[in-house]
Amino acid sequence: MWLAFKEFFIERSEDLVDFNDYVGGKKLIKVIGSVVVAYLLVCVLIGFYWSFEPDAFDVSEGTKALTGDLGRQEVVGSYTTATMINLADRLVNKESFLSGGYISNDVLPPGLWLDNIKNWEFGVLVQIRDAARWMRKDTSRSQSQSNEDKDLIIAEPQFNFDNSSWLLPSTESEYKKAIKALTSYLARLSDDNQQDAQFYARADNLRNWLTDVETRLGSLSQRLSESVGKRQFNVGLAGETAAQQSTPSLEESELKTPWLEIDDVFYEARGTAWALIHLLKAVELDFDQVLQDKNAAVGLRQIIVELEATQKTVWSPMIVNGSGFGMLANHSLTMASYISRANAAIIDLRSLLAQG
Repeated sequence: MWLAFKEFFIERSEDLVDFNDYVGGKKLIKVIGSVVVAYLLVCVLIGFYWSFEPDAFDVSEGTKALTGDLGRQEVVGSYTTATMINLADRLVNKESFLSGGYISNDVLPPGLWLDNIKNWEFGVLVQIRDAARWMRKDTSRSQSQSNEDKDLIIAEPQFNFDNSSWLLPSTESEYKKAIKALTSYLARLSDDNQQDAQFYARADNLRNWLTDVETRLGSLSQRLSESVGKRQFNVGLAGETAAQQSTPSLEESELKTPWLEIDDVFYEARGTAWALIHLLKAVELDFDQVLQDKNAAVGLRQIIVELEATQKTVWSPMIVNGSGFGMLANHSLTMASYISRANAAIIDLRSLLAQG
């Protein structure tokens, strides 16, 4: 009798333990699920905030602040250099720590998901890279046989570091080295005791940079226009009977941006335009005498006006890919219109600068 009671008690105890384990397991799963849901919700809210682009800044005031911190006065080249520094600083740090900082190399949510702001950052970065190369090979040198500036030798390749490196080294650390080199160059520009740092504001130097800008905007305009699909003829050898190309290509092709890449191209163009607006305003100040001499200042302002139109608020929650004259809007074609008009104005400005 006692043995039977003992076996019954042990069986009931084991069943109770199994039941408690089952209930405890369900509670643990619910807790983990709640934590995951809360984390994802927080990530969505933070991601929404991080997706806001930095506001435009005053080029003149930004330059005065930087030169004042260095104990220097503004000279020719100060505005372009200081604007480069401010652009790079906003690229890496945004407007504050809460804005998410540099996002293109994030490997965890919410930065991992934010492709729009990543493409915006890339558009800004490309313009910084082009301007750094231009300063290194043109504006800081009096002629082709002159020495390159020691600080720009550092800054230009640092900005060309991989834009998505997370660690060892991180992208931010490499870009900060470039910012430090540009800051050193800015300090040396207005130092009478260091005359090896120069910025030559000449018409040919400005034309060289505008040529690069024209090429970038022309490519963006084409990519934006391909959002609805377009027929494209091969014009690579047009105008020259002896011209050749590496491999044969189709005489006519149909080009269309994949649906998932439409917003990527749009925000890259938006970032490009944002950076160019500031750089053109800086160039307007540094190349003032050149522009006045060529009666080209109004042409530069027209380019800025066209690019400023690209920064209007996007009220739609997503970039819409309406077809041609269809019922839905096409944000890409609207952006392409502004970019194309700015590009046409740049071509006119280059022509004016080339006149004797």
